[in-house]
Amino acid sequence: MPTSPTSASVARYELLAREIEQQIAAGVLRPGDRLPSVRQARSSRGVSASTVFQAYYLLESRGLVRAAPRSGYFVAARASGVLLAEPQTTEPQSGSQPVAVNDLVYACLGAARARDIVPFGSAFLSPTLFPLDRLRRALVSSTRRLEPWNMVEDLPPGNLRLKREIAKRYLRQGMAVPTDEIVLTHGAMEALNLCLNAVARPGDAVVVESPTFYVALQALQRLGLHAIEVPTHVREGIDLGRLAQVIELYRPKACWLMTTFQNPLGCLMPETKKRDLVELLARHDLPLIEDDVYAELYEGKVAPLPAKAYDRRGLVLHCSSFSKCLAPGYRVGWAAPGRLAREVERLKLMTSLTGSIPVQAALAEYLQEGGYDRHLRSLRLSLQAQRDSLFDAVNRNFPNGTKVVRPAGGYFVWVELPAGVDAMALHRAALTHRISLAPGPMFSARAEFQHHIRLTCGQHWDETLERAMRTLARLVDDAPRVDAAAPPSI
Repeated sequence: MPTSPTSASVARYELLAREIEQQIAAGVLRPGDRLPSVRQARSSRGVSASTVFQAYYLLESRGLVRAAPRSGYFVAARASGVLLAEPQTTEPQSGSQPVAVNDLVYACLGAARARDIVPFGSAFLSPTLFPLDRLRRALVSSTRRLEPWNMVEDLPPGNLRLKREIAKRYLRQGMAVPTDEIVLTHGAMEALNLCLNAVARPGDAVVVESPTFYVALQALQRLGLHAIEVPTHVREGIDLGRLAQVIELYRPKACWLMTTFQNPLGCLMPETKKRDLVELLARHDLPLIEDDVYAELYEGKVAPLPAKAYDRRGLVLHCSSFSKCLAPGYRVGWAAPGRLAREVERLKLMTSLTGSIPVQAALAEYLQEGGYDRHLRSLRLSLQAQRDSLFDAVNRNFPNGTKVVRPAGGYFVWVELPAGVDAMALHRAALTHRISLAPGPMFSARAEFQHHIRLTCGQHWDETLERAMRTLARLVDDAPRVDAAAPPSI
């Protein structure tokens, strides 16, 4: 496990970042203004160069500043829209509740699969963003070298070469995750479901964020579990004060959270808060299923650490995959489940036995050849440009009263529509124009967020998307207003 930065050093860079952010918000620093050089800031503030760099990287990850090669850091141009800055809900939930979201998810996503649909509602990136030719060559090459005995040796927990490559990527972040803790799975979804099976039984309650990714809700529904929704801040993640309350009141069996580029908000929990989260859960011996599939899709130069980096008791079941950053069709994910590794491995053996051995071998070969990090740098730049384009298009076109969250990473943008706009009705109207979106009620066990939508910026921005955004904005503007307290028109 890594040596955590001291609380004092973390506090210094966050304090410096907060002060600069306040100056930007107050208009003291304006778009295009250059920030003090690292040397100047180090001298004037009496801090280390590392502290200044960390503060600037944090501001860059929030979209507030941009780095110009050999020129320094500058205040980023901001669109005119309003950034949400408060938790989405204001009261703790009254308790756990059954989950029934599958029909809604199927209805919304199933209607938007056609190739001619503008995929603002998709959960996937454009396949043109991935190195498919190199992956294809790696698949052919690795398959030729596979021996029949590999098909037996690579049964759960999976291909040893690939597990070693994953362990090496953990190590680059200062995390000593042994290869025998890593269980390879059919994408992150299977990893998450196996971990959920390992910690909860039908009728148990599990904490999720509000809003939360609908896949978590589907998993809870499939296993007959109850959800406890805890408000989640659009910049800093789940409200730890509310989380502490519901743990004391309702004694959940686990938490399922996305601490890095949460879907749908795109928020990044600060490292100090991740440490506090892990400490809170450790006091209650409460497992954390950490869905970390977007971790590689960050802005800036420093990869954010997961909550697992602060785990000392094996309570964090860390799940990720290559589906969002390298090979979506290969469906290779993994779990690093801490002290529950053997239980998760046993569940994998009982359910799907093993993943595709040739595909796992191909990914191992691709990673060993090198080039993955170069691909990731290119992918991150493309996604940042696409996020900026979509964020700007919403702010230019949508009517007054719209609020939009500029994500810290990933490829989703969360939009609060003017009060009274029915997101479900907007979804149906948009489909008639061959435009998909993800309506807010999909992201809540209580079908909340009735005038919110999630938009995907996973495609190269072009005139087709620009026209679709103008059409969508017109539909929002023309939409009849409904009582915000009324149930969604599912």
